[in-house]
Amino acid sequence: MSQPNVILICVDEWRGDCLSADGHPHLETPHLDELARNGVRFSKGYSATPSCVPARAALFTGQSQERHGRVGYDDGVPFHAAHPVTVQGEFRKAGYHTQAIGKMHVWPERSRVGFDDVVLHDGYLHHARKEHRQHFSLFDDYVPWLRRQPGVPADADYFDHGVNCNSIVARTWDKAEHLHPSHWIGTQAIEWMQRRDPVKPFFLYLSFHRPHPPYDPPSWAFEQYLNIPPYETVEGDWEHHWDDFRADGNYQASYGHIPDRVVHRARAGYFGLMAQIDLQVNRIKESLADFGLLDDTIIAFTSDHGEMMGDHHMFRKAVPYEGSARVPFIIADAPSAGGSTRGAVVDHVVELRDLMPTLLELAGLPIPDSVDGKSLAALVRGNGTGPVRDWLHGEHVYWSQNLHWLTDGHYKYIWGSGKGTEELFNLDADPQERWNLAGDPAHQGDVELWRHRLVEALRHREEGFVVGDRLVPGAPVVSILRHTREAIAAAQVP
Repeated sequence: MSQPNVILICVDEWRGDCLSADGHPHLETPHLDELARNGVRFSKGYSATPSCVPARAALFTGQSQERHGRVGYDDGVPFHAAHPVTVQGEFRKAGYHTQAIGKMHVWPERSRVGFDDVVLHDGYLHHARKEHRQHFSLFDDYVPWLRRQPGVPADADYFDHGVNCNSIVARTWDKAEHLHPSHWIGTQAIEWMQRRDPVKPFFLYLSFHRPHPPYDPPSWAFEQYLNIPPYETVEGDWEHHWDDFRADGNYQASYGHIPDRVVHRARAGYFGLMAQIDLQVNRIKESLADFGLLDDTIIAFTSDHGEMMGDHHMFRKAVPYEGSARVPFIIADAPSAGGSTRGAVVDHVVELRDLMPTLLELAGLPIPDSVDGKSLAALVRGNGTGPVRDWLHGEHVYWSQNLHWLTDGHYKYIWGSGKGTEELFNLDADPQERWNLAGDPAHQGDVELWRHRLVEALRHREEGFVVGDRLVPGAPVVSILRHTREAIAAAQVP
């Protein structure tokens, strides 16, 4: 067969449990469920550095955070200088027509970082809006398009409804549905398929900004989730660890007590955005069929990170807990290549870095030496056995410290570098992470095992997390590791 086309769909802030195929009690995602039935769903997919910028470094480079060097959220850092080898660049080198549509979240914003072209909408980027003084054409393609539409004011903006991009306020979209950013991205993808180079296979990175806030779905999508059972708070016995960062009543806080009725509406908005994207995925799949491309196309679906959505009175991302760090992870091989192991659910721990080597191998292309992610191609095709890795190390700079975590999919160990807080959860018995076992005498052997593993993972880190054989709290916070800073400096990018 000829080389397959590849579509990598990455949505923003979609929790790993938010698929009806994963057993969600309220959310309906029939078209993503169909993709999972025609492919493989990895039930323990994670984002090791669960926020927009470092997660995309892993996704584009196929590297762990130890190798790509981004362990926190930093805007305004040149991407290509530090990360010259990317999944899109490798497909382009192999003769693919490469295209990105939607959110990139790189800097400079117009950097193509290996794509032939980019149609850009990153959502509400404070850094870009401030830097470019809202001259949207310099960093966004959606707003200039929006302002050209019939009946739309010349100064229209996605912020016209006033809901902030990290707020849990929810309301319906204030314009016609076809003007919504999620619908626009679907339309752009379909129109691009008509303009693509017909003599080349393609690699399409399709990146939806939603369901990241603002929670502003079309009215039909919002209303269908308003009448689900009332929200009930998920609480743990360890939340006092983070009380220094608690801000009750702040609708943009990462941690704080908010009325349940407000969280209920936020959930309706969040689920509604997912329902809208599920339909956009179906539009794209049906268009592939119309163009005669579906049988020759690999499709992968994931997210850069999740959303706490009120669990433990937390919102947003970057923390190690399941709502933030676990993501959907579906890969469907091209039917003309024999397809995937249809409908399989694999419970090995996988991570965003694994998508680059997997997609390259499925397409029959070499995997660069710079990649330390693991190819899942054998598992996708039903030939793989055994776990992909024994355990995963994740981390993120947050709350004035580095939050480190390890998981094998059954247990999770968390260490906060600020005060040395420890948490251990049995994910099989306690998937909502309610009960911290770190202080339980019956689990001291488990705590010592996981602590030793983290010591070995951090032993040579520049921050000084480890002295001798001990984890030492109070190390300085570093969000970009030295080797990445040095690579950027050596490139002399202005």
